[in-house]
Amino acid sequence: MERTRVIIADDESLIRMDLREMLTNLGYLVVGEAGDGRSTVNLARELRPDIVIMDIKMPDMDGIEAAQILTSERIAPVLLLSAYSQQDLVQRARQAGVAGYMVKPFRESDLTPAIEVALARFSEFRTMEREVDSLQDALETRKLVERAKGILMDTQGLSETEAFRKIQKMSMNNRKPMRAVADAIILAHQVSEE
Repeated sequence: MERTRVIIADDESLIRMDLREMLTNLGYLVVGEAGDGRSTVNLARELRPDIVIMDIKMPDMDGIEAAQILTSERIAPVLLLSAYSQQDLVQRARQAGVAGYMVKPFRESDLTPAIEVALARFSEFRTMEREVDSLQDALETRKLVERAKGILMDTQGLSETEAFRKIQKMSMNNRKPMRAVADAIILAHQVSEE
């Protein structure tokens, strides 16, 4: 089984060292470390870890800003660590799309559940995103097929069923998706009207 690849980020090297030791003991593979948010983002872009565990309070770019970038670029889920649990930080973290939030000090035994939940949430998010993309694609295809059907009905005097069957047959005969056939019909119609 492949080990979960982790980047850890904290501006205090002692905390990074402790965290590295805890994670290694738990069977995780620490692939990189950083001391500020900007370096963390660059390292994550390069190494594509499974998860990034980082402190909120860091120089240059704080952990929440870095988390927002990593989440929006869909690089990896972020588990934030903080000695602070103020509502405004929690709110900012939630808006940034972080997958988990742990308040320091924590025990080694707290890490695995937090990491596993963060990984699961990120995976569910990615699955939902793919489903939405697929539905949008299907809707776009349907719109194009409807438009192409309308063109065939107008220009060739076909019924709606006949127009659909014609598109379907062209799709099978040319081994092209119905969307590509519909695109071609629409394009040919536009050219003929110019």
